[in-house]
Amino acid sequence: DVQLQASGGGLVQPGGSLRLSCVASGFIFDDYSIGWFRQAPGKEREGVSCVSGIGDTYYADSVSGRFTMSKDSAKSTVYLQMSSLKPEDTAVYYCANTARVYGCHWFEGLYEDWGQGTQVTVSS
Repeated sequence: DVQLQASGGGLVQPGGSLRLSCVASGFIFDDYSIGWFRQAPGKEREGVSCVSGIGDTYYADSVSGRFTMSKDSAKSTVYLQMSSLKPEDTAVYYCANTARVYGCHWFEGLYEDWGQGTQVTVSS
């Protein structure tokens, strides 16, 4: 079975940092792109970042320069290092996979499997 297990969320003050992890299993890790999406209360889910199968990374404008995504193929894990966090980053963060080696999708409808989500709350 395909599984995506997201973790690392929590409560952090504005300006702080968190690192999210997404452990994948049940598919050939490097044949897939992995995306991070988030959904804030009352808002639609949006794409945050993505790493392609070959390791290229892509970011939404709202997080570019503050978030860094990486992958460890040996551990079938992707990470999202979030810095300079803002209250507007508060959301449930999800990881998802899509069968794509090169490039990334931003359209969530093209993602196949989703993790359970991890809550990130940025508040003083």
